[in-house]
Amino acid sequence: MKNSELFKKYDVPAPRYTSYPTVPYWTDSPTTDQWIAELKKSFQSPPMTWSMYLHIPFCETLCTFCGCNTSITKDHKRELPYKNMILKEFYNYLQRVPEMREKTLKQMHFGGGTPTFLSAQVLGELVSSLFKEVKRDAKHFEGSIEVDPRRTNEEQLKVLADLGFSRVSMGVQDFDPEVQRLVNRIQPREQTAKITELARKHGYTSVNYDLIYGLPKQTSESMKKTAEVTCQMRPDRIALYSFALVPWIKPAQRLFKDEDLPFGDAKRELYEIAREILLAAGYLEIGMDHFALPQDPLAIADKNQNLHRNFMGYTESRTDVLLGLGVSAISESPGCFHQNEKALPVYERKVEAGEIPSFRGHLLSDVDKVRREQILKFMTKWEVELESDEQTKEVRNFLSQLEQDHLIVFQGRKMKLTEIGKPFLRNACMALDQRLRSQAPQAKVFSQSV
Repeated sequence: MKNSELFKKYDVPAPRYTSYPTVPYWTDSPTTDQWIAELKKSFQSPPMTWSMYLHIPFCETLCTFCGCNTSITKDHKRELPYKNMILKEFYNYLQRVPEMREKTLKQMHFGGGTPTFLSAQVLGELVSSLFKEVKRDAKHFEGSIEVDPRRTNEEQLKVLADLGFSRVSMGVQDFDPEVQRLVNRIQPREQTAKITELARKHGYTSVNYDLIYGLPKQTSESMKKTAEVTCQMRPDRIALYSFALVPWIKPAQRLFKDEDLPFGDAKRELYEIAREILLAAGYLEIGMDHFALPQDPLAIADKNQNLHRNFMGYTESRTDVLLGLGVSAISESPGCFHQNEKALPVYERKVEAGEIPSFRGHLLSDVDKVRREQILKFMTKWEVELESDEQTKEVRNFLSQLEQDHLIVFQGRKMKLTEIGKPFLRNACMALDQRLRSQAPQAKVFSQSV
């Protein structure tokens, strides 16, 4: 069967599997007390390491492709109160889980929104205040921040570099002016090049570009140019994401006309064009949608079989706990997921009252934990050992079409994607997703798999 026919056949709604269970299947939501108990259990289990995610929701303008939790504002007077709110949230945690001070913090990551909405001074105060309360990994700390080149300056990069940050991820999406106009993100290549140069000047050892394929008015030629320009700028790693069309969640995406968007095999062709150019330029393909130069830690982790996947995508190491701070931030422990309040006023009210701003979460069952590890292994290593003959039979039956099309092979209980099957990783993972298989969604929930 031709690739175009395969893409058409398997272009179905599918989760991205940055967690298991996926968020729409979080059913056993913990109380705040249960979440704190899970955290205490994790922090009292030596040895352990942990990481921190800080969500900054503010953006000055709305990018219409965006699916993140954002707050659109040009009012920078909101910076200081929000910084103080994050610190108060963390102090609320420390009162309940003082063991956090004793365990090694390996990673800190800023996401958004636009983290560089915060000034250099506010960013520096926030990070410095947090560092005073924790035991940072002296040798292998990983500090990273997502930036919008249109809203980032040298002072911000320098402040974080001086505090030990070494990775920066830039939203680029596409270098074509017409595509940029349609997604409301005018960003000349000179801006991206300038911030890339400044990051390297201040010692950032890993620069990432986020690109998206499947945006309105993208063509084979425009994607080719975007990939070529990217290679000229030589970022250390690249995330080449499929545009997640979810207008039922993000109404701004309804501004696109259907005829402006590539679908199915036409959309996948854009990925293949970029992939071929990146591979020819010396990048290695990592997992489902990432590329890295051989010397980048992500490529090294993949080579050493240490690659991990969480809510931020592929990462080079795994920690026992990911603590999310800020509105809508998601946390993870070995036995539980937890998400903060998504509405900023509600989040602020709870934090001010000295509460943990719980919105929802999921207590993992024993079966959930097994499936989570299976899916994680499959998403990072392209193969997985199934736990029993019974599961092998069920999975093989579910994936019979993929097996017939030579996209997947079975060797005893081992399931492995073939080279031509790699674009269908999300489809194959659905066979391991016991919750989705037992209860198919009754409404639109997931983006298309291709």
